Amino acid sequence: MAYLAKISNYKDLGLLIARVGLGGMMIFHGLPKLMGGPTKWEAIGGSMQNLGITFMPTFWGFMAGFAEGFGGLFILLGLIFRPAALLIVFTMIVAAIQLFSTGQGLFGASHPIETGFAFFIFLFTGPGKLSVDKK
Repeated sequence: MAYLAKISNYKDLGLLIARVGLGGMMIFHGLPKLMGGPTKWEAIGGSMQNLGITFMPTFWGFMAGFAEGFGGLFILLGLIFRPAALLIVFTMIVAAIQLFSTGQGLFGASHPIETGFAFFIFLFTGPGKLSVDKK
């Protein structure tokens, strides 16, 4: 039992490491989308057609970049953590659907599916004690 108590002491450190790694990668993916401007946003937002949403593709593309870029920063910091994780989960669902619709199959869509699951788990775990939300 003492061993299990020691392991549980590292839970918050593990969440911090996961937040920094996954949040950093989301920033890495999101900033180029944000800096791409309206032309890039419109192209990315066109993916919403797969969900039957054909209006405002520029807005949806910007929101995908925002969810990944700023959402990744919020995840990294543990700030407004669960809303940021939820936005990223939704973005990963749309990305996976887009990849399926282009015929890339499960292998092509595996990255957003795996990433989406990681952020879905964050909805349940929360950011841990080593976060801005907990300070």
